[in-house]
Amino acid sequence: MTSAPGTEDDPTNRTLPELLLRNAREHPGLPALSWREPGATTWSTLTWEQARETVSALAEGYAALGVRPGDHVLLMMGNRPEHWLSDLALVHAGAVPTTVYSTAAPEQIGYVCRHSRARLAVVEDPDVAAHWEKLLDDPGTALETLVVLDRPDPGRGHTPYDGLTDSVPSGAFERWRDLTPDHLVTVVYTSGTTGDPKGAAITHRQVLAQATALDAAVDLPDHPSHVCYLPLAHIAERLLSVYLPLVRVSHVWMCADPAALAGALPEIRPPHFVGVPRVWEKLATGVRASLAALPEEIRAVIDAAREVASDYHGRRARGEEVPVDLEERYRDAYASVLTPILERLGLDRLRLASSASAPMPVDVLRFWASLGVAVMDVWGLTESVGVATLNTPQIGRNRLGSVGRPVQGVQVRLADDGEVFLRGRSVFEGYLRPDGSVSPATDDEGWFATGDVGRIDEDGFLWITDRKKEIIVTSGGKNVPPVLVENTLKEHPLVGQALVHGDGRPYLVALLVLDPEMVVAWAREHGIDTGGAVPAEHPEVVAEVERAVAAANTRLSRPEQVKRHRLLSGEWGPGTGELTPSLKLRRRVVENRYAEELAALYRD
Repeated sequence: MTSAPGTEDDPTNRTLPELLLRNAREHPGLPALSWREPGATTWSTLTWEQARETVSALAEGYAALGVRPGDHVLLMMGNRPEHWLSDLALVHAGAVPTTVYSTAAPEQIGYVCRHSRARLAVVEDPDVAAHWEKLLDDPGTALETLVVLDRPDPGRGHTPYDGLTDSVPSGAFERWRDLTPDHLVTVVYTSGTTGDPKGAAITHRQVLAQATALDAAVDLPDHPSHVCYLPLAHIAERLLSVYLPLVRVSHVWMCADPAALAGALPEIRPPHFVGVPRVWEKLATGVRASLAALPEEIRAVIDAAREVASDYHGRRARGEEVPVDLEERYRDAYASVLTPILERLGLDRLRLASSASAPMPVDVLRFWASLGVAVMDVWGLTESVGVATLNTPQIGRNRLGSVGRPVQGVQVRLADDGEVFLRGRSVFEGYLRPDGSVSPATDDEGWFATGDVGRIDEDGFLWITDRKKEIIVTSGGKNVPPVLVENTLKEHPLVGQALVHGDGRPYLVALLVLDPEMVVAWAREHGIDTGGAVPAEHPEVVAEVERAVAAANTRLSRPEQVKRHRLLSGEWGPGTGELTPSLKLRRRVVENRYAEELAALYRD
């Protein structure tokens, strides 16, 4: 799948159903999809041949419910096989599937339903269905049918998912033969850090351009395993778990509960693992706590190995030549000390570890490098259909703190104010209009304005400094990128989350949230007995965070320094609204919710 664009065998001249057919014919017995039924300890699996047969039956079932070519269909369920299979079935039936975040508020569900003009929605259970039922009678929506997977209640207007595959074939599955690479394959609604989400319209050609660019950039074994645990409403997981597996003939493992990820990874042991920074931070917190509990003599051996790994990966990240003796010491340390740790984590087979969605704190990158895992920052947006730039492990192909260089087929340039612009084969079609048409979002030359601000170094690596709309301008006229300050504050393990505030103010202040797992381990290590959770107001915790802020300020310029802060104990999350479903900070929500606390930080 690495043919040149424009040639007859250019992979972007195909559609997803063509790839599914190829996989079923050429690799019928290879595993395509695995999952655990609720309460089960073993995995259930479909081969590629079985997956296509199920997709075929489901396509007929959805068509029997009235799904027509060009219809938009909404899906709201977790990472389960029915989600994956329904998505592809709807594409085969000529429809355009859209996944709605499971954490979406009722008003957001209503907005997407009205905007997409969807006539059918597929949801997980009666609890989820409760938010959709009233839309069936809402004259402002086109919704007619609500399919429910678990415990459907026909008395509430539910159509059971079970039985869809029993429909009499009508030829609807064969509608895929009428598709072209320029037909829409999905609409992905942005998670909306500000305002209403936008529906990014994406074609078969664009997802295959992205998939083949990634396949060319990353050296993975044939038919690799991939763990699907991030929301399928996000372009990253949709690309990695639905589209890219069709290209790579991968084995997708569905992890329905993200909290079960740590337990699933040792069984799957994937060669490529992608996590948003918060996932890598949480995994690191767990490892740090485990290491802290080890006897001192064992910790000393591990610390020595980590020091060697840090030196080795640091040199590689800087593009420096690694001395032969360091190479040998690293191989020995990795094999004898670090590999057993990574085996327990399920990360020992990694060829590429990636972080996306937001800048990764440098201290977290350094922590994983000290364990032999070089986490590579990548960057992209929904509108770039996933990855636009990436770092890879090869010497000279990564820079610590950067987001790498453009993938195949993508160009990057900077505007005069530092805003990053993209152009390329995998840039999206445009934004869906309420009437079903698509509004182009690029200029006359094909450039898309990302809203991110950055710089490009002499070697072509892109460094993202902040969101254009989030730059803080102090009353003294100084421009401060808040993410830079927040990541510096989070370098201390007790600080799990941070928000920096100060637009139009004389100085910066911050809201800091304790990492609930790390603070317990820290308290235990310091002999603090609280009988359970450690309160944010505990004097020793307060003093330690004060020292953390002071240490961070020494590494920041004067305008970037935090003069005052407020320490909070309750974590921010999508469920409480402070984070988007993709775990990005909703600054406006946090600032509104803690308006009084922020105002108090400016009072004498």
